Amino acid sequence: MNKAELIVEIQKLLGKEATKACAERALNAVLDAIKAGVKKQKKLQLIGFGTFSVVERKARTGINPQTKEKIKIKASKAIKFKAGSDFKAK
Repeated sequence: MNKAELIVEIQKLLGKEATKACAERALNAVLDAIKAGVKKQKKLQLIGFGTFSVVERKARTGINPQTKEKIKIKASKAIKFKAGSDFKAK
């Protein structure tokens, strides 16, 4: 499912009075709130759905698959999602 299909699904769940634009605004608002919550608190937990958290990746050595040359990969941050029990059950 892509974003456009998700918007259509949200529109169906909201009912006949909801427009596609309204469903898209609702989805964008939720996504923006998740991003802001993770950025501010480093963790966002939605009971029954899952937990978004920031993880630190250490600097490491990798290999360029084309040249087989060793390269240094910088330390970085990534977002991790762990599904909640209700979400896993479905």
